[in-house]
Amino acid sequence: MKQNTKNWLKNVKRIWVAMGIVFTLWLVYSMQAKNLPDGLFESNALITFEEHKEYFRYTPTHQFDEVLIFFPGALVDTRAYLPLSKQLAEKNISVYLIKMPLRQARLGYHKPISLNLLSDESKTYTLVGHSQGAKMAAQLVYENPALFDRLVLIGTTHPRDISIANSSIPIMKIYGSRDGVADENTIMANKSKLPSHTQFLKIEGANHAQFAYYGFQLGDSAADIDRETQQSITLTNILSFISEN
Repeated sequence: MKQNTKNWLKNVKRIWVAMGIVFTLWLVYSMQAKNLPDGLFESNALITFEEHKEYFRYTPTHQFDEVLIFFPGALVDTRAYLPLSKQLAEKNISVYLIKMPLRQARLGYHKPISLNLLSDESKTYTLVGHSQGAKMAAQLVYENPALFDRLVLIGTTHPRDISIANSSIPIMKIYGSRDGVADENTIMANKSKLPSHTQFLKIEGANHAQFAYYGFQLGDSAADIDRETQQSITLTNILSFISEN
């Protein structure tokens, strides 16, 4: 009887381990970049493309004053943010899209400092993050209040465990009405953790995953607008925020 019980427990453990492996593989697959537009890995008349082991970079071919650093969401293939990064760069902004260790921004959010990406004092620096990337972008500003000139938080309920309410830099938070991961009620519940001058932009019909180019995200809702529309609205508002601040 004892032997049968031991065998049963072993089988249950094997099943749980197998299910965990299958779930992890599915999660990684769903977070892979999908349906990327052509030309993302190429230079053109407006920008020069570079892939570094620590980041992707688009550099304007003309003189530029603005530098934007982008933190991806947790587990999301970094390439999923290339379309938005490229379009920003084509508006004469130098864009660094950071590759995070194990695709976790919490493990690499100090990279802009360690990689010396903020050394040119003649430039203006904007930090942008999506999901966990936005959480850690807020954390970096919390730890280094004078490091960046602007902060853009996309699809996140954070800051939640810290407060940057005393920050003097311009901040914008972008979120979707159909975001099942960062829902509006929780976002507004944490509003006091941001300065009173923070700009809030709600995109009607937008969900969590369509802020980038990857598959379905667990817990997310179906969007009521297409990805291209959501990306276009996001792009337009980031550009307006930068030009006005």
